[in-house]
Amino acid sequence: MDHALIIDRLSKQIREKRTSRGLTQADLADLAGLTRQKVIAVEKGTLSVSMIAYARVLGALDCEFSVIPARMPTLDELGDLF
Repeated sequence: MDHALIIDRLSKQIREKRTSRGLTQADLADLAGLTRQKVIAVEKGTLSVSMIAYARVLGALDCEFSVIPARMPTLDELGDLF
């Protein structure tokens, strides 16, 4: 599976979790000890963002990584890659 698709899925899940909790990007940045710009980069799925930034954001959202078998990308996800 393409690494960009995995990061895209993770970033979308993070954004959905943040908004479902009623947090702004600035709120999440404060909780995670990051800048708002770094949270924006995480939510955009910027490939240069470090794993520690993802870990801090997930920790601030009371979430963690889970390794599961990959699933085939949807047509929408494939379209976003090109």
